[in-house]
Amino acid sequence: MKSNQDTPLLLRKHRTEEWIGRGYTTICVLFLIVIIISIVYFVATKGISTFAINSVSLSDFLFGTTWSPDDNHFGALPFIYGSFLTSLLAAVIASPLSVCAALFMTEIVPSWGKKLLQPVIELLAGIPSVVYGFIGLSILVPFMRNTFPGQGIGVAAGAIVLSIMILPTITSIATDALSALPRNLKEASYGLGATRWQTIYGVIIPTVLPSILTGVVLGMARAFGEALAVQMVIGNAPHIPTSLFESASTLTSVITLNMSNTVMGSVQNNALWSMAMILMLMTFVFVFVVRLLERRHKL
Repeated sequence: MKSNQDTPLLLRKHRTEEWIGRGYTTICVLFLIVIIISIVYFVATKGISTFAINSVSLSDFLFGTTWSPDDNHFGALPFIYGSFLTSLLAAVIASPLSVCAALFMTEIVPSWGKKLLQPVIELLAGIPSVVYGFIGLSILVPFMRNTFPGQGIGVAAGAIVLSIMILPTITSIATDALSALPRNLKEASYGLGATRWQTIYGVIIPTVLPSILTGVVLGMARAFGEALAVQMVIGNAPHIPTSLFESASTLTSVITLNMSNTVMGSVQNNALWSMAMILMLMTFVFVFVVRLLERRHKL
């Protein structure tokens, strides 16, 4: 046994370790805050330069439909529209599949369903985006070309590729929410005479709906910022599509395709930074929506 004389030494040692841990954690947090503020400041200053220095009209930039830097036309509406359209379609396709997969693993056959689907979902989450794009270009695009009107590349192909990419995100969050559901809630429903399916759509899904919506929003956030996979299958045409089978473009696609071909400080370069600022603002909006959904879930 340790003597009473060793107690002050142990206390001083624990306090020293605690102060070291606090100091290290504080430094890391401050470092992260500085990085985030620096990124926001850099992107914002470069993005605002398009309107403050180069005198590009904000309304023309947001609502213009012509993107022709050589003629000083910087209408970004086709790219904004393409980003929102593909992200929404991807969420519409992936959400039912993800919720059904989560219900299958947790409510229908929890004994072996999770063992079957969990490795598949983890595999989908670990595949690089360039592989999704290459598979979509090699398999999905020819299928779309032979089945539907058009050349195969377009909004529909981009949305399908994105839906597969965001499937693991929505499924994982839905599975965690369903697994954390109190057991007595389901037992009370069964005790009142409800069947399993009545319990699922009448009790379970309404209870975990905020968490499911959180997963959908996070999946849309990933889809909205995806560049390479969409760029390979969407066609990268700078116009607003009138059909799901027409070529289009997204904010991330036009940035990655043109940023290396512009001169730093030029009007076109600043316009691309303005698109990056829109992406950053949309990320903040997605985070804000997630916080609102989490707050509603707590209430």
